Amino acid sequence: MDKPASRRVTIVDVARHAQVSTTAVSKVLNNAYGASPAMRARVQQAIAELGYRPSAAARGLRGQTYTIGVMIPELRNLFFADILDGITAQLGDSAYQVLIAPGCNGEKAEARVIDAMIDRSMDGLVLIAPVSAKSRLNEVARSTPTVVVGRHGSSPAYDSVTDDDLAGAALVVDHLADLGHRRIAHIEHHETDRVRLAEMPNAQRARGYREAMTARGLEAEIDIASTAYTHEGGHLGAKQLLARPQRPTAIFAGADVVALGALEAIAEAGLSVPGDISVAGYDNSALAAFGPISLTSVDQDGRQMGANAARLLVDRISDRGRRTVQVKLSPTLTVRRTTAAVDPAR
Repeated sequence: MDKPASRRVTIVDVARHAQVSTTAVSKVLNNAYGASPAMRARVQQAIAELGYRPSAAARGLRGQTYTIGVMIPELRNLFFADILDGITAQLGDSAYQVLIAPGCNGEKAEARVIDAMIDRSMDGLVLIAPVSAKSRLNEVARSTPTVVVGRHGSSPAYDSVTDDDLAGAALVVDHLADLGHRRIAHIEHHETDRVRLAEMPNAQRARGYREAMTARGLEAEIDIASTAYTHEGGHLGAKQLLARPQRPTAIFAGADVVALGALEAIAEAGLSVPGDISVAGYDNSALAAFGPISLTSVDQDGRQMGANAARLLVDRISDRGRRTVQVKLSPTLTVRRTTAAVDPAR
């Protein structure tokens, strides 16, 4: 005869074990006002002894599941891990749990992920660099509290956290120009939707590159390889730039993962960094600081972006009617070994 399945421990069981009311247990679980330190200790001890876990489904029926969905474009970009670190650290002392799903860099796949999180009654969403149409994002935010990270432009429906990508690109161009470089090329991420393009960080960085080159009197030297913000995109973009009749003396890659692909292509061509070509990235991810790579990169403080996103989302969950907030962080440039003064002979 099969052994009957164990019954799930309920809030009533916790209350009886701690010899308090279910209301008192609820206050402790929700970190609400009115629970004394002694009561909290008794309830928490009962929870530990009984192995009680709140039912997300039951919480959802009462209005909250205490889950937050985070959608990231892809899992391989280490910069997104920095944002996740900031989110989880900010929520560390709260009742919220973070559930992560990849958006797969495509509008259809992204829509499926967002719908799945909404269908599971998550209390709020953090969407990192979403590619969905603005109308779609507004629709999502009207049904579920939402914070968008890394996408520019304001919205009456959702809060946003961005880096000043125009300023970040200028930091790179100015650094390379100060080292004597004139032929400074850029590898950007190609987009086909020109309306959406203007809000994306890759478009802002490409625009910032053009504006900074013009401001330094280098407009005639503007040279862009349009590929993708991937390792493969960086490799292909660098190969295209190296095949120019007059190759660049410096490459500004729009993301660190792009810079890594560029470094590989440069090595395959028998050239050295920074001896023959200087390379700079964007994100200052963990790989950029890795000793053998030592990549000069723009630091947009992913952890702070994540912390701000989590803070704004919790505020939005508690006050759906407040005005939307846009946070823009100021980037800095971390200079390492992949950039150096240009050889006057080149």
